[in-house]
This record gives sequence, structure tokens and C-alpha cells, in this order.
Amino acid sequence: MKIYAVGGAIRDTLMGLPVHDIDYVVVGSSVEGMIALGYRPVGKDFPVFLHPETQAEYALARTERKTGKGYKGFMFYADPTVTLEQDLERRDLTINAMAQEVGEDGQWIGPILDPYNGQEDLAAKIFRHVSDAFAEDPLRLLRIARFAARFPEFTVAPETMDALKAIVQSNELSALSAERIWQELARGFTAIKPMRMLQVLLDTGAAKTLLPSAFTVNLAKGEYREDLIAHFHAVDSGLEDRCAVVLMHLPANEIRSWAECVKMPNDVRDFSEIFSELNLLIEKTVHTTGGAYQAVDVLAWLNRADVWRKPERGHALLKLAQQIGLPVTVLIDAVQKAQSLNTAEIIAGVPAEDRANGESIRSAVDVARLSAISAALKH
Repeated sequence: MKIYAVGGAIRDTLMGLPVHDIDYVVVGSSVEGMIALGYRPVGKDFPVFLHPETQAEYALARTERKTGKGYKGFMFYADPTVTLEQDLERRDLTINAMAQEVGEDGQWIGPILDPYNGQEDLAAKIFRHVSDAFAEDPLRLLRIARFAARFPEFTVAPETMDALKAIVQSNELSALSAERIWQELARGFTAIKPMRMLQVLLDTGAAKTLLPSAFTVNLAKGEYREDLIAHFHAVDSGLEDRCAVVLMHLPANEIRSWAECVKMPNDVRDFSEIFSELNLLIEKTVHTTGGAYQAVDVLAWLNRADVWRKPERGHALLKLAQQIGLPVTVLIDAVQKAQSLNTAEIIAGVPAEDRANGESIRSAVDVARLSAISAALKH
């Protein structure tokens, strides 16, 4: 029995990047053999075991055969006769198909085992698939797109681009779960250059299946992509900010519809919706009133954003708008003026007989806020 560190850990070590997770493959053992050594089985689809001391995951070397649709449609075969080279052959990219033996003390020993020339592709900064089996797993398209955002200096080999297009044409993407789609997209959105992920999705035709249709139409325009790249450069790498600038030109109802399709977290969805409505408010102001905000429109957006109960979110939305160059300085001042009002004093000014009426109180507070906003907008 031999144990190897494989995949991303080897790649990142060669690239001088920190290694956070290590995948281990066991060659020459069996389920019974692993259990006898104290490893605890946890794999449902294929034999994976937890180390009795470190709790790290160890997988038996395995081969696979396509038996159905989607990334789950595989039959795995794990046996002591499966070689390391056979196990590595089923991996996605050559740069992820390298291994190094792990000694009894847990240290990596000996040469890097690289049967598919991953080091050569790593030096050339090329994403190249290992075998024809690559196109059988639709999840790999999203993984390559996400890798492109993480390692933007890499290019996709022409034959691998053809394999990605074949995945799209096979309609296998429809078999991906919403959770896995969102997981990969979210990681790409928060990577170094998310536009690289979007470009791969666009170039392969996957954008039409995975992204909102109106956004995909815009994404095909060079000027739109340039603006989006500038926005990505200007904002933080947080998921809320990145998603908000991606979706800012979509109506809130379209954002919600797509969010449901990919199981986007509610807080990210809400942030994106409210930001798109802020952008709509700004566009309306520029095109219909020459840049002069109307107090009633501003109050409506502030109520929609619920800045009264969630001031941090309101601040984050306006900060994001400011970072990408939207004219919101006067809105920031208006929010501060409205938030500084003494609500208790406003309620005290409501006739005693109306103080039990929630609508009367809300109306009085809105009037006071509207007045404060109007005053701020005039300066």
C-alpha cells in the first residue's frame, strides 16, 4: 500500500502558493484493508476514508465509467490493482494530475509523478485536459471557468476549448444541480479576475444556459465587458459587491428569477436587487430630470433598502455605487440627514389620539424624512 498527495496541493506547491487542503490517494489497498488500519469510511459514491488521527480524507485509487447524465452519472471502480496513473487519468487538467508519495512520517518524498506532463503545462500556463473522459463531466466546464478567474495568466488549450464546447452541445449542463452551479460561480466571482470566468462561459456558449439571458446579451458587447472589468477593479472582492455589479443592469424581478434558479443566498440576492434599483433610480434621474434627484424617489429607495433597520447595508450599497463612479454623494448626505432624525420626537409630535395608529406614525416619520432629504438635495 502506498499513499500519495495529489492534485491541487502539488500544483499550488509548484506555483509557490499556500496549500490549504491536501487530497490523498491510496494505491494497493481495499475497503477492508483501510478499515483494518483504523480508517473510517465516509464515501457514499466511492471509497473515501478518514485518517484515524488527523481526520484527513484518503480515497482509494479508482477508475470510472460514464453510466448516466450529469456529473453524478458515473460508476466508480476501486481495487488494489488500480494504479496511480489510472487514477490520475480521470482527473480534469494535466496541472491537477500530478502526485508525490507520502512517507510514514507524513512528509512528501521522492520525485513528483507527472505522467500527463502537468509541469510542462504549468510552466507554459496552459489549461489542458487529461483525457477524452474530460467531456463526460459537465461540472468541469464550470471548474475550468473558475480556474480561469483564479489564474488569469493561463490560457485554455484549443483542444480543451473544443471539449468544453462539446459539453455545452451535449446539453449535459442541464443535469448540474443549482447548488453546484452557484458554488462554482461564487468562487469565480470572488477570484482575481472574474471576467475571465465570464469570458470562458461566453466563448463556450455556456453563458446562455447558466447566466441570466439579458446579462448574456450584454456580455457579448465589448464596451459592456470593458465597463464590467473596470467595475471589478474598483470594488472589493466580496461576493455581494461582485454579484451586485454583475447584475446591476437587470430588473429586480429578473435577478430574483435567476437567484431562484441557482439557489443564490438570500442576502446576496437582496443586495443585488436593491443595488439594481439604485442604479435604476440614478439612470431615471440622469435621463428625466437632468441629474436632480426627486426626494420622493430617494425616500422610496431608502425604504426599499430598509436603511432604517439595516444602516450597514445602506452604507455598503452607497459605498459600492461610489466606488464604480455613480453620482451618489448627495444621496449619502441625504441618508445621513434622514437617519439623524429623532424618531421619538417625531412620534411625540403626533396628536395623542393618533399615536396608537401605526399608519399615522409611519406617515409622520415619512414626512419628516422627506423634508430632511429635500433639504439635503438642495445643497
